[in-house]
Amino acid sequence: MRVVVAGSSGLIGTSLVAALRGAEHEVVRLVRRRPQAPDERGWDPPAGRIDDGTLDGVDAVVNLCGAGVGDKRWNHARKQVLLDSRIAPTEVLAAAVAANGVSTLVNASAVGYYGDTGDDVVDETAPSGSGFLADMVRQWEAATAAAGGRVVLLRTGLVISPAGGLFGRLKPLFRFGLGGRLGDGRQYMPWISLDDAVGAIVFALEHPAVEGPVNLTAPAPVTNAEFTRTVGSALHRPTPWVVPGFALKLAFGEIAEEGILVGQRAVPKVLERNGFHFLYPALGAAVQAAVRG
Repeated sequence: MRVVVAGSSGLIGTSLVAALRGAEHEVVRLVRRRPQAPDERGWDPPAGRIDDGTLDGVDAVVNLCGAGVGDKRWNHARKQVLLDSRIAPTEVLAAAVAANGVSTLVNASAVGYYGDTGDDVVDETAPSGSGFLADMVRQWEAATAAAGGRVVLLRTGLVISPAGGLFGRLKPLFRFGLGGRLGDGRQYMPWISLDDAVGAIVFALEHPAVEGPVNLTAPAPVTNAEFTRTVGSALHRPTPWVVPGFALKLAFGEIAEEGILVGQRAVPKVLERNGFHFLYPALGAAVQAAVRG
C-alpha cells in the first residue's frame, strides 16, 4: 500500500510512519518546507497547493494535522489558529483525494466532538456536544466531505506515551510528588496508549470495513481520580494534592471548562466490532509500559 501522511512529525505521526514501513507499506511524507528527503513532498495548505504527482498511485492519505489544543491559553486569535490548522489542510487533502481517485482518507479528529458526557458511556453513534471544542470538531470532520470515498474519522483520546503527549507532560510533576486530582476528579479521561493508537490507524488502513467515526480510545476510560492514582502508583509517588476547579479556571481559562474539568466516557465500539486487538486495554499496564519506555 502506498500511503501519504500529513502531520508525520508529531507524536502519533512519527510512530505511524515507522509502523507503516515496518508493515512493508510505502510512505510519502507531506512537509510544508522544501522537501529534503526522497520520501518527502511539499505542500502549502493556505495556498491550496500540493506538489504535482504527490498522489499518483496512492492508496490512502492520512491527515494528522492540527495545532495543540492545550499548548496555549485560548483567546480569539488562538481559537482561530486551532481552526485554521485543522479545517484548511483537511479541505485541501479531501479535494486532492477526490481529484486523484484515492480510495481512502483517514483524518484526525477528537473525542471533544461529544462535549461533556458526564458518566454516560458514549460510542461513535452518540451525538455531538456543545462548546468550542465540539463545534471545532464538527467543522473538522465536515471538511472531509469532498473526499468522496472511504473516510475514517479518528476521534482520538489522551495518548499515553513514554515521551510527549499528556503523560510526557505530567510525568515530571508526578516524579516530584506534585501529582494530584484535578477538580473533583470525577471527569472521565478517554485515554489510549501510543502503540494502540498507531496500531489502530494501521488496522483502519488495512481493513476497508472500518469507516466513518472511530473512537481512538482504550476500552476502559477512567476518571481523573483513578488516572491520578494509577500514575502515582506506577511512579511510586504519593498523589495527595487537589487542584481546585476555580484555580484551574483562573490558570487556564476556557481550556479548563472544556478540556480539563470535563470529559468523555468514550469507548471504541467500531474498533472492537471489527476485531482490533488492544495491546493495553487497561490503564495500569499502559502507564507501566510508558514508565519503562
